[in-house]
Amino acid sequence: MEAFKIIYTVLGGLGIFFYGMKNMSEGLQSVAGDVVKTAINTITKNRVSAVIVGTLVTILVQSSSVTTVMVVGFVNAGLMNLTQAIGVILGANVGTTITGWIISIKIGKYGLLLIGLGIFPLLFGKTNKARQIGRILFSVGMIFFGLDIMSAAFKPLRTMPEFLDMISYFSAQNYSSYFACIIVGCILTVVIQSSSAMLGITMAMATSGVIEFHTAAALVLGENIGTTITALLASVGANVTAKRAARAHAIFNALGVLIVFSFFPIYVNFIDWVVPGAANLRNAAGEFENIAVHIATGHTIFNVTATIIFIPLLGILARVVTKITPDNGQKEQHHLVMLSDPSTMVAATALAQADLEMNKLKDIMGRLYALADELFLGDTKKSYSDLIIKAKDYESITDNIQKEVTIYTVKLMESPLSEKESIHARGILKEVDELESIADYIEKLVSYSERTPIKKMLKGEVREEFIKYYKEVKTFYEDTIKGASEAELDLSVVMRKSEQLRLTAESIRAKHLERISKGEFDALGALTYSDMIVALRKIRSHTQNVAHAYS
Repeated sequence: MEAFKIIYTVLGGLGIFFYGMKNMSEGLQSVAGDVVKTAINTITKNRVSAVIVGTLVTILVQSSSVTTVMVVGFVNAGLMNLTQAIGVILGANVGTTITGWIISIKIGKYGLLLIGLGIFPLLFGKTNKARQIGRILFSVGMIFFGLDIMSAAFKPLRTMPEFLDMISYFSAQNYSSYFACIIVGCILTVVIQSSSAMLGITMAMATSGVIEFHTAAALVLGENIGTTITALLASVGANVTAKRAARAHAIFNALGVLIVFSFFPIYVNFIDWVVPGAANLRNAAGEFENIAVHIATGHTIFNVTATIIFIPLLGILARVVTKITPDNGQKEQHHLVMLSDPSTMVAATALAQADLEMNKLKDIMGRLYALADELFLGDTKKSYSDLIIKAKDYESITDNIQKEVTIYTVKLMESPLSEKESIHARGILKEVDELESIADYIEKLVSYSERTPIKKMLKGEVREEFIKYYKEVKTFYEDTIKGASEAELDLSVVMRKSEQLRLTAESIRAKHLERISKGEFDALGALTYSDMIVALRKIRSHTQNVAHAYS
């Protein structure tokens, strides 16, 4: 009966801890979303800057798993190269050490106080930022409170003979026991999919006096290996480069643990020497009152030292994972792949990924327009059928991108977003829909050559009229897209130009009717030219809608 009580109490404390961690991460993402997005956008080929970005993002979102999954997604989409990805992942290992320091504060001492301080702005805050700050305070309180419950639940284990017999093997100070603890820490982290939760459980057990520092330190090393499973799972079904990034993470952590394991007793003694107060010194209540700080220090020294050592070796690590993960000899198409529910990702980085995917769509649009230029403005030697086939291929790609970005963004909008992020997400949905529609009409312009020989139909005054309008509509599209991308769009100018183009289309159609009445067009040619003007007018209309997407 006592064992059952311990189990459900630990599970309850773990549930509160998990809930607090999740909410704190979401609150931090909401408050620091712009900072995260800026950090991601500043990643360069400089390996040090990539490490710094990985550290910063992980500190802000309080989850190395979120950062590594995000990196795998960026690599899979072709938005980050392998060396950059490995640098960010190394930084994530440094950033995650902050979690250990947060939960090493005297467990339970401030939990209820922070819950009390956080609940009022969370429920009654007038601004989103105030509510999110309240949410963070409330969540940190839940973390401390959950750890306090777990710590209290573990205390009876100190005098339970059955547990002492079971734990005796893991508590021995020899290499077989150290290895067993590392394996247990790894397996449990894989099972619960959270190194932060396992670190919390380890600290709770250690603080309550159930396990000593050397056992806790070995468990933490195992947790460092177990946390790599998240990125490995995220890379399943991804492209070769994404698989390499995930495996680099696993190799880096496993190699670091192997090196420390080779001199583990010296490592434990060094931490005990660095941190004031013996780790295994019990207070009157039988608890190890200094051990939490020792665990946090050991976690930090391991991750920071390993990262510093590996920074100069990033190129070698990249070559190793490239060798053990060869490509299939075929050129891979980078595209947006829903590796996991995007609502679990950092909103700012998920939106940044969607933005970059939109750039791919705009690139395809440019290629579509280039085909239309060949048909109408150039002296192409390609057959009409070749141009049409290529245009249909490009249009099909825009359909796929529009579908993927829409699904991704809709799923993202199911998670809590700030007002600014919600506007951005809605803008993406509208813009991708409008751009796909424009692609449809450009493809139709090219495909009309299948119905009527364009060169024969467009001649003399008609050709001059059409080409002039075609160029004006294309320029309107390019200026609007550029202005929207650079956030320098004057909506009043766009509307004025759009109205001018609409009136021009009406004038052209009126002249066209006069020509038809005079018998200057055959029936099929008359229909085709009318449809081409309508297509240009529709492009004008959808371009105007793009300008409204983020307004």
